[in-house]
Amino acid sequence: MTDTVKLVSLAIATPEHVIFQDQAAEASARLFADRFEDFHHLARVFDSAGIQKRHAARPLAWFDDRHGWQDRMQAYAEVAGALFVEAATSALGRADLSAGDVDCIVTVSSTGFTTPSLDAQLSRRMGFRADIERVPVFGLGCAAGVSGFAIAARLAQSRPGAVVLFVSIELCTLAFRLDELTRPNIIATALFGDGAAACVLRAGASGLAEVESTGEHLFPDTLDIMGWKIDDSGFGIVLAQSLPPFAERELAPAVTAILARNGLRLADVDRFICHPGGTKVLAAMESALSLTPGTLDHERAVLAEYGNMSSPTVLFVLERAIGAGLPKRSAMIAMGPGFSASCVTLRGAA
Repeated sequence: MTDTVKLVSLAIATPEHVIFQDQAAEASARLFADRFEDFHHLARVFDSAGIQKRHAARPLAWFDDRHGWQDRMQAYAEVAGALFVEAATSALGRADLSAGDVDCIVTVSSTGFTTPSLDAQLSRRMGFRADIERVPVFGLGCAAGVSGFAIAARLAQSRPGAVVLFVSIELCTLAFRLDELTRPNIIATALFGDGAAACVLRAGASGLAEVESTGEHLFPDTLDIMGWKIDDSGFGIVLAQSLPPFAERELAPAVTAILARNGLRLADVDRFICHPGGTKVLAAMESALSLTPGTLDHERAVLAEYGNMSSPTVLFVLERAIGAGLPKRSAMIAMGPGFSASCVTLRGAA
């Protein structure tokens, strides 16, 4: 009998700088109130976002100045590199492995880039072997915590015994724009933070959880819901107001279809582990999945403590769910640019 893929270990990491929500609100008012007519109406999002603090790649004062691509990507390379090493080293240590044991690395990030990719730049520092396989993935956004995990799991399944390291890193705050006098940009200042997570996956006999199934759904004609617009200064956020009602309307059919392809039903899932994109999105997901309001408690706790970190956020939720004890079957769910939904089902360790 072929061994199934197991999540062997999971670790998280965050940058050193902390921004409390009242500090973010004050800074946003100072920078935008006199230049954006509807600011005071939008400013209510700082109170309603359900966020108490978040971690940032740079101290708050850094955001008072205008920054171009060079500043942003230098900060990304420095901080994302440090978070990669911290999260990956911790995850490997928890699995009683070293970097030299890793056969394949899947790295996801949509908030910055380096060429060569981070995994190559950090190879000597980490101690990876020369024959390691590298799979850097860009552009999956918030969905990448689940879709990247699924890619890593499928690679582990295809090579029984191979150690696959999955690393998710996002520095959302580096996309902050002083020149973007738009509703999405101001809302983003109330929502997004920075962080990283790493997982070790391997087809074998034991682990924290068994990866049971994976799947994705790409919604047609939805390119305008979420993403980046790119110009000379950097990334500019695309974030549609229609996201919560879209999630409430479309999530359940998409997840139902993904589960059905794997012989499962919504009713077979004991606990949903969801990417907490925001309080309204969480409420929409609870409604869509017929969950009692407030069910997604780990998600709200992560959102309050870290903000929306894009792709690694769902792995922060998974860490809490593992700590609380996974039930017989869980389903990790995230939505992101495309617009898409990703789902991975996990079986709790026996």
